[in-house]
Amino acid sequence: MTDEFHKPTQFSGAKFESFVGGEDPAQISRVAHETAGALLSRVRQSSDQGVVDRLVAFTDEHGIDAVAELWARASPRSLPGALWRIYLMRALVRQDAEGIAYLFQRGTEIATTIDPVVAGATAPTGPAEIIALADQILRGLFQGDFGVALDRAAAFCRITALGATSVADDSDLTSPERASELTTRALRLSQTATEFVSCARLWRAGSLD
Repeated sequence: MTDEFHKPTQFSGAKFESFVGGEDPAQISRVAHETAGALLSRVRQSSDQGVVDRLVAFTDEHGIDAVAELWARASPRSLPGALWRIYLMRALVRQDAEGIAYLFQRGTEIATTIDPVVAGATAPTGPAEIIALADQILRGLFQGDFGVALDRAAAFCRITALGATSVADDSDLTSPERASELTTRALRLSQTATEFVSCARLWRAGSLD
């Protein structure tokens, strides 16, 4: 997860977190919820596979900022917040597939939970496999069980966080700055996993909106 994205992704993870604008917050929230709900409802009712394919690849053509404008400021425990974080996760994977695959594989090797099974990545997990996993998770929001897709996303984040923590421990003496960066990344991934779990619970209760 480097500081600079290459097109069509146009700004860094740190900048995502500070995405701000001059619009009325209530209007921003209303638009985020309405667009997320309408999109999900329409796609899940459609039998056109091409619609799902275009949505999965949407940010490849239009950039992650197109999604950020709609949903980045939504609550993490909301439908637009969940959609935004899945799209962001996919963008970060595609930006650094090799690095994230390494962390994910490390996490898988030391995991003591069923998270590797829940995430559902092909093992061993290299760059191609981690990209495929991110696509499968995003596709799962629009097809199949939405809650399962969120569970898979949460498992992905926990495994990658575990791998980042392990690599940070290895780097602590030789590269403290790298260790600090990885520790921070692990904390953010763990937080995101918790948010996905909350969203899955709300979805199953019929109250994720």
